Amino acid sequence: MTTPPAVAPIRVLLVDDDPLVRSALGLMLGGQADLEVVGEAADGRAGIDRARELAPDVVLMDIRMPVMGGLEATRSLHAAPEPPRVIVLTTFDADEHVVGALAAGADGFLLKDTEPAQIVAAIRRVAEGEPMLSPSVTRTLIERVRQDADDDRAAQAQRRLARLTGRELEVARAVGAGLSNAEIAARLHLSVPTVKAHVSRLFEKLETTNRVQIAICVHDAGWNDQEPQAPGR
Repeated sequence: MTTPPAVAPIRVLLVDDDPLVRSALGLMLGGQADLEVVGEAADGRAGIDRARELAPDVVLMDIRMPVMGGLEATRSLHAAPEPPRVIVLTTFDADEHVVGALAAGADGFLLKDTEPAQIVAAIRRVAEGEPMLSPSVTRTLIERVRQDADDDRAAQAQRRLARLTGRELEVARAVGAGLSNAEIAARLHLSVPTVKAHVSRLFEKLETTNRVQIAICVHDAGWNDQEPQAPGR
């Protein structure tokens, strides 16, 4: 019976300016038969040089380091002809770090308080070409996407409201506040027929069919309770 060929261990490079972190990671990963720590570096520039020298399969990369930070180093490694997989391992989970790391080409993003078994599993998954994000980082990305969607919706609503004259915008905000035609007339010192005429023009300019849609547009623009810059009369 033919003996199957031995599988080469996953070669790991540790890049972190804290020697205690590198030591702890080395001890943790050294106990895994399928992982091999092939080298260490204390900053991003040294990490790039060591990666070229050692050709690791996976690099564990910190973000904040002297000489060169982890994001710039990740970007440089990702641009190489045969780049290693990079897992950013850091204490910072702010959305700018998460998005910046992924944009730089990172294959994973984990926090340093992640359980050791999960870090090991992440290295194995990333080495096989699967991305890996810690649960808190996933939540950060979801919130970022939601915020981007909210920002886009607000921008669209503001562009629609920019079509209005100053008076029409006042009427739209009053409609958004849930006022009736009579209440709007009293507030803006207009006649009820004039208010009705303005509302009719709002339907046309905002491409809406009812007052609720006008109110939603005003709400999305964030102009319910603040005085926007009027587009002119």
